[in-house]
Amino acid sequence: MDIVLSHQALEDIAAILDKDLLRAGADCAVVVDRAGYVIVNRGDPSTLDVVALAALSAANYGATEQIAKIIGEHDFALLFHKGKNESVHYTKMGDDYFLITLFGKEVSLGLIRMRTAQVKDRILPILHGEK
Repeated sequence: MDIVLSHQALEDIAAILDKDLLRAGADCAVVVDRAGYVIVNRGDPSTLDVVALAALSAANYGATEQIAKIIGEHDFALLFHKGKNESVHYTKMGDDYFLITLFGKEVSLGLIRMRTAQVKDRILPILHGEK
């Protein structure tokens, strides 16, 4: 799959991630394609290998899709991993992308779920070249 996004589209996606997720308390937000390539990365990933996170998350998402099919589902719309201090929330965005959101224990899962749903609705048209 070839992806061509304009500089303006990347800036628009970054602004949405900054406003809707980072200001809500998320530590990092990464838009990734299904192959594991980073499209846009925002936040403070200074102690994080974002490229490895994206690649492993894409593989995890693929494995989870197969689990969904085994139990009779097409796929799962989101994934969530809770850590002692940091958690990871995955949001599927269309068939080709997903959003990785990292957040600490001081941020509620409900807030992240609400905000990632809003972000998905705003970013997906940009990724599809509709905006």
